[in-house]
Amino acid sequence: MQVNVTYRCTSRLSLRVTPTGRVNVSAPIGTSQAVISVFVERHRDWIAQSLQKMEGQQRKRASFYDRLPLETPEQRAEAVRCLDSLILPLVRQYAQRMGVQPAGVTYKPLISKWGSCHTATRRLTFSAYLLLLPSWCVEHVVVHELAHLLVPNHSPRFHAVMDRFFPRWREARAEIARQIT
Repeated sequence: MQVNVTYRCTSRLSLRVTPTGRVNVSAPIGTSQAVISVFVERHRDWIAQSLQKMEGQQRKRASFYDRLPLETPEQRAEAVRCLDSLILPLVRQYAQRMGVQPAGVTYKPLISKWGSCHTATRRLTFSAYLLLLPSWCVEHVVVHELAHLLVPNHSPRFHAVMDRFFPRWREARAEIARQIT
């Protein structure tokens, strides 16, 4: 087990297990290695449980994304056709309703996010893996990215836009998280 220690202006020891399986310990400046070792040893069972839980989550995520093969040009082309038929009507519908006009839509095999909005160019990018989600969750992602054309951040104003145009956004976000974790 790899343990990374960071010394900080803090009053107590704390630890965190990262999704990559690393154990990070934050320690007050001047804490001895012996004290840190005892702390880590005392939490060994919790660390093991956390690592096991994360491995299970990673397996579930991998099996989720593996359901959409994108290895060959034919598979990618078919995914784009399906995405166009799913996403473009939603973009048109909500763009009109919201009074925004994106400059274009592209798709990428993103696994770290479902979509993005480049506000300077007004271009929207969506993950090809949206094809694995329920359609109402895809609708949420489309509205979310279009909302960034009105509000570029995730401020309360942004959430008000989401509440107005897709009131079930919190439910959709929870469903998406449930699908992959």
